[in-house]
Amino acid sequence: MLTVLLFGDVVGKIGRTALLKALPSLKAEYKPDLTIVNAENLAHGKGVTKSIIAELKDGGVDFFTSGNHIFANPKGVHDVWDDPELGNLLIRPANFPDGTAGVGESVLDLGGKKVLVVNLICQVFMREPYGNAFEAMEAILERHKGEKLDAIIVDLHGEASSERIAFGFHFDGRVSSVTGTHTHVPTADARILPKKTAYLTDIGMTGARVSVLGVKPEGPISRFVPGEAIPFEIPEEGAVDLNAVLITINDDGTAERIQQIQKIIE
Repeated sequence: MLTVLLFGDVVGKIGRTALLKALPSLKAEYKPDLTIVNAENLAHGKGVTKSIIAELKDGGVDFFTSGNHIFANPKGVHDVWDDPELGNLLIRPANFPDGTAGVGESVLDLGGKKVLVVNLICQVFMREPYGNAFEAMEAILERHKGEKLDAIIVDLHGEASSERIAFGFHFDGRVSSVTGTHTHVPTADARILPKKTAYLTDIGMTGARVSVLGVKPEGPISRFVPGEAIPFEIPEEGAVDLNAVLITINDDGTAERIQQIQKIIE
């Protein structure tokens, strides 16, 4: 069996600090074989830096997925990919336009067991010309056809719940898990689908509890109330909502169990 611990979007320094504080006890309790974090909001809410990826790696994170904000700090992400020790630890959505830097999938070797991690981004409400996630996943499965894989983990980054749920059922039985990221709010639909794929529409964020999706409420409120728009700011202190999901995968690649983990980190 394999146990995978997955975190959704980790937002800013306050989220990173809470994650690093909580991770030792979480790993001691759940003993995951693989710990994955969605990295797109790590650096001030958008993008990554090499120092942040290195810090989280040293703190116990094994691998990083991402989403639409991964290129918000282009120097940072290219610094990561150019680093010989960190470059293979971060992927971006596989269905970004052709010619985009980076890769969207990676096969990880966990003591002889091979795990394919796939990052995809949805199309509905995303405002960018991303490729079709369903077609991209079919192409990835075809590329790895005949390869002995012990698990296939999919991070599906998107807005619409319907698109993500449809994706889960379409690939039910062909991948080990489909878990959503991007909307920062944990959904209440963790389940094992009929053909034994673990599914959750959105894991939720690790970010400031007194916030709107990780940023101080005043900024988002100003977008809905007439008046001058207030810049978005990430809180620097206070309680943090930590959201994760633990997935147990059988030797045949089917999901045995999915468990949401929700904590408040002071």
